[in-house]
Amino acid sequence: MVLKTVLGMSIAQHLEEVHQRIAKAAQDASRDAACVTLLAVSKTFPAADVRAAFDAGQRAFGENYVQEGIAKIAELADLRGGIEWHYIGPLQSNKTKVVAEQFDWVHSIDRLKIAERLSAQRPAGTRALNVCIQVNVSGEASKSGVEPAEAAALAHAVAALPGLRLRGLMAIPEPADTLDAQRVPHARLRDLLNTLRADGLDLDTLSMGMSADLEAAVLEGATMVRIGTAIFGARTYTT
Repeated sequence: MVLKTVLGMSIAQHLEEVHQRIAKAAQDASRDAACVTLLAVSKTFPAADVRAAFDAGQRAFGENYVQEGIAKIAELADLRGGIEWHYIGPLQSNKTKVVAEQFDWVHSIDRLKIAERLSAQRPAGTRALNVCIQVNVSGEASKSGVEPAEAAALAHAVAALPGLRLRGLMAIPEPADTLDAQRVPHARLRDLLNTLRADGLDLDTLSMGMSADLEAAVLEGATMVRIGTAIFGARTYTT
């Protein structure tokens, strides 16, 4: 088997580096690294790269684009029993059906209409679709996500829907140059999750942290970090 290399290292080696970063950050936070799930973000990368990561022990993969994700799920159908597919991008109403049918998680719910459609379209007899509420913790006009002040109402409404299991919150904070600055929005999301828990919601997931800020996220309580570039390399986007 020929291993793809990224900057002279295989995907397996990059995965190991990321796990070491998570372990170090968890140690600094006096946390168990096993409590942090690594979600490998495979958007724009071919199914062969996902297979290489799977062969190296990675099991959870995130996709941002519906059609691309569905194509990879089909191409990697032989891995379906062991792989977990997460949809992490903005979701339009006309794409909810296929996501409800094919994915295991959706991280990007920011309005009740999308959650209601996923609930209605989740196939009967399958396990509940794990979902997170996306929160715009940095207040960026260009970012998706519910405003923090509106998160509680949306979370309670989503938690009541059949076919879904509300797991927690997701955010994509505004980039920052220092660790201390990176920690601020992650702490804000953690505090919001704790508020929702105190309000009676059974939540266990903080989906936050990417290649550039995973240490800040883990220090502030992330239970799932979404890492792409540090595993697969720089992306090339085409129109």
